[in-house]
Amino acid sequence: MQIIRYPDKSTWQDILKRPALSGQDMNTIVMPVIENVRQNGDRALYEYTEKFDHVVLSSLRVSPQEFTDASGKVDNDLKKAIAVASHHIEIFHRSQLTRSEKIETAPGVTCWQKPVAIEKVGLYIPGGSAPLFSTVLMLAIPARIAGCKEIILCSPPGRDGKIHPAVLYAARLSGVSEVFKIGGAQAIAAMAFGTESVPGVYKIFGPGNQYVTAAKKIVAQGDTAIDMPAGPSELAVIADDTAIPAFVASDLLSQAEHGADSQVLLFTLSENMASRVQAEVDLQLKSLPRKEIAMRSLEHSRIILLKDIAEIIDMVNDYAPEHLIIAMDDAENTAERIINAGSVFIGHFSPESAGDYASGTNHTLPTNGYARAYNGVNLDNFVKKITFQHITRQGLEYLGPTIMKMAESEELQAHSNAVKTRLNKQNG
Repeated sequence: MQIIRYPDKSTWQDILKRPALSGQDMNTIVMPVIENVRQNGDRALYEYTEKFDHVVLSSLRVSPQEFTDASGKVDNDLKKAIAVASHHIEIFHRSQLTRSEKIETAPGVTCWQKPVAIEKVGLYIPGGSAPLFSTVLMLAIPARIAGCKEIILCSPPGRDGKIHPAVLYAARLSGVSEVFKIGGAQAIAAMAFGTESVPGVYKIFGPGNQYVTAAKKIVAQGDTAIDMPAGPSELAVIADDTAIPAFVASDLLSQAEHGADSQVLLFTLSENMASRVQAEVDLQLKSLPRKEIAMRSLEHSRIILLKDIAEIIDMVNDYAPEHLIIAMDDAENTAERIINAGSVFIGHFSPESAGDYASGTNHTLPTNGYARAYNGVNLDNFVKKITFQHITRQGLEYLGPTIMKMAESEELQAHSNAVKTRLNKQNG
């Protein structure tokens, strides 16, 4: 990792740049895929599965027998771990359920809103070298709690034409309706438009690489909503001299191993901490099975030395990291000053891995600086809130003059007439 010492604020933008192709490059690559799926449905999906996943499928849909077989291939210890994680995720997300409350804004005028589950949702689960069955739990459990009627899932198959057993086990456990062997931008297009096999959905959830993220942004311009633009994983750590270098290094590597386009940053005031963490990263890297991937990620990762904590907080808020670990003696007070981050981990014994798997918070989070405006997935993402109002004669007589004056001032006479006609009728 490169160490950058006391950079001038004018250079921050370049230092914090993420490793990504330009949006225009991505759109040029992804748009033809989306259009092909829109036009040709299943035929395009089979072609892309053969081209990108190097497997010829006879069916896109996972069969009941495949679910049964998958369950038998997941060892009991993993099943127990998934059960524990599911329980904590359930507790945290069920706590987000809200009740409708009727409010009388004026005599005879009652307003309220009711959360209603999105009927059809699609979940994208990345495949590749790491089967992210934990993401199934993070998306399907809140969808089920919210009351979504149809929950479908797409994930790329392996060379054997199958989805990883743990992904299928987690899907069945969490309440997913159907699973399809489709990956990449083509999976996003299939869920957005529907094909002969894949039902179209109203909203798409899930992380992915740059191609998946670009596809989500493109379909969101039409009739399909998305959770957020969630791309390659990223982590920032703030560490003072009380931090344990081995802990910090392990956290940095935990995200670097996600992918070559992941990015990790360490912010510190301490030259000693910077050099010790760098040495620990080099040491721990040697024993990682995904060493080559992590090494490529570390090429565009940084250790940044700054002059005071205020400068660190400003730079972190500018970066708006997906994950932020605060490994400091005064971690809680520092956390209060963070305004742009997807999920924050406070103290020396709060590894980011806990949020990825089992503490209960959701690990589907905004990346690429979107934490400035987006939150991570929560129960509200799976519902829309419909407002209601009931106005009595008394209420309309009270509101009527206000409505008519405002409508006529905007030169919208029919709006005014909708009130005037009722008042005249009531008086007549």
